[in-house]
Amino acid sequence: MIAQNTRLAIILMIATTFVFAVQDGISRHLASEYNVYMVVMIRYWFFAAFVIAIASRRSGGIRAAAATSQWPIQAFRGALLVTEICVMVVAFTLLGLVESHAVFICYPLLIAALSGPVLGEKVGWRRWVAIGVGFVGVLIVLQPGRGVFQPAAIVPLVAALLFALYGLLTRYVARKDSSATSFFWTGTVGSACMTLVGAWFWQPMAPPDWIWMGTLCLTGALGHYLLIRCYELAEASSVQPFAYLQLPFAAAIGLAVFGETIRPNVALGAGIIVAAGLFTLWRERVAR
Repeated sequence: MIAQNTRLAIILMIATTFVFAVQDGISRHLASEYNVYMVVMIRYWFFAAFVIAIASRRSGGIRAAAATSQWPIQAFRGALLVTEICVMVVAFTLLGLVESHAVFICYPLLIAALSGPVLGEKVGWRRWVAIGVGFVGVLIVLQPGRGVFQPAAIVPLVAALLFALYGLLTRYVARKDSSATSFFWTGTVGSACMTLVGAWFWQPMAPPDWIWMGTLCLTGALGHYLLIRCYELAEASSVQPFAYLQLPFAAAIGLAVFGETIRPNVALGAGIIVAAGLFTLWRERVAR
């Protein structure tokens, strides 16, 4: 049994969000030069190798990690996550890091809204109000009533919905399976799915970009390792609010590296979404 250490877990969550923001920046660069499917496929090859290595070191080895009575749901989870990653990387190339993350951060609100019909959890009126306020923030970011509205702005919203469904299914399978089992299926199924798709879109990659590709793979493994350690040291409800730091980290990379800008409506809408998301997390913790 690992001793609980919430302070260290918070530090690890902040480090995790920074690593994932760097990963998003590298993904944006590579996907603007090469096919998205190929980039995600190579990333998942390394991810699968990392997952298998972690499983082999645990008690019972790979056989124990893969054992589950919920394999159809576990396989669907893996396919869902890799689809979400492809959609989000496409969003980076269409909208940039700032606006993509400003919309994507609504996923905790989607999880809260769908937890009732999917998991049978009770969602009180306060959380429903917060969910409604959060989606007002999404509308402020998207500006659907303005002539400048881009249909491409829907892409990160689709990614948020996919990630929310993945999160709900992760909660569902956790009733019977360990986190090690879910992690194993996520990496291996995602890798298999992307190989079936990405192999058809292979492109020669310039030597300098192979360095970036290697860095992308390493940041993916490092980010997941930090996240695992984080959840070993503290309850998810204690550290989840700090996951929102990925937005400012990604925005800083978008501004400094890619020359992106922050429109006033994006800043206002993202602030409303984050505030509503933090409130729903707090209410969920109180309810538990």
